[in-house]
Amino acid sequence: MGRAQEHNQHSMVADWPKADPKTWNRAQRLVDYLRLYPIYPDEPPPKFAKTDKIPFMPAWSQHRYILVYAAVPLLLHQAWVSLTGIPMGKIAAALFYYTAYKLIAVREVRLLRGLIYQHGVLDGDVARDGIPNTGAWKIIGELEKTMGFRMAMAAFLTYDPAVSPLQALRDTSTYAPFLAKLCLYGVVLDFFFYSYHRACHELPGLWKYHRTHHLAKHPTAVHSGFADDEQEIIEILIVPFLTYLTLSAVGLRLGFYEWWICFEYLTWAEVWGHCGLRVHGVVPSPISAVLGVLGMELALEDHDLHHRKGWKKSFNYGKQTRVWDRLFGTTTDRLEADKSNIDYTKRVPMSLH
Repeated sequence: MGRAQEHNQHSMVADWPKADPKTWNRAQRLVDYLRLYPIYPDEPPPKFAKTDKIPFMPAWSQHRYILVYAAVPLLLHQAWVSLTGIPMGKIAAALFYYTAYKLIAVREVRLLRGLIYQHGVLDGDVARDGIPNTGAWKIIGELEKTMGFRMAMAAFLTYDPAVSPLQALRDTSTYAPFLAKLCLYGVVLDFFFYSYHRACHELPGLWKYHRTHHLAKHPTAVHSGFADDEQEIIEILIVPFLTYLTLSAVGLRLGFYEWWICFEYLTWAEVWGHCGLRVHGVVPSPISAVLGVLGMELALEDHDLHHRKGWKKSFNYGKQTRVWDRLFGTTTDRLEADKSNIDYTKRVPMSLH
């Protein structure tokens, strides 16, 4: 690992918050202004022994968080149309939902930080990685690019200014197809994500595009955005686009508002899966129960173990599920989230504020 780091322009040194604020660059100032620290510098979260029972985050609270926050911009959009009679154009919609997307992601980071200071982090004997001295621009930039490019793509491909959120809601014939899309979205997206992700770990020529992301061995909620440009292009645009094309090919073409909600589920998992919070929970989906019976659900600890113990050869390559990991034999045992170590009576619901 040391040799790989020698040839990487980045490192995980993260002592900039302790330096004179006059020396901070603009990205570091923005992190501080937004209080975007996933864990405050010099304020370690509580520690727990690995044998201490781990609490449980119920899926309903995750669905609630995602759907409530996803609904807010839809309601504001509808209020604009209803009060002014003016439809929101494509460019305006892309900018509006990009802004909402970004604010919701920042909110998630902050709320997860609050839970971390109550319940600790996985593998708590080791400090979580901070925002690297050389990585603040990359993390802020990825936040902007993810939200901007995804919303621009969705608006260009699917947005119709003549169809407001309320008009889409009134079309009851779309309800069952949307449920099918939401059930399949994570599984289909994960096929493309799993394929590229595993290839980056196991094919020597591709590892160079993924190794920066793996400098974080104990990642936090913001480290999903600590990656090189090639990885960002694949994850931000190509994988969601291929998912959109696949669903369209089987007669389940996503509408703009449907894709917006799917993106909110996707982003929840991207941020949550890196946060390191010491709870047991699985990525929410309408088919979570079915995936659980099959051992194909993705728990918070799964991706944490992927970072902590994986390098060029790894496991738990999925981001939304363990469907493809299970089918291709690339799962690994959970440690703190082993069934025998979970206290299902101690529930930690995801709060809204």
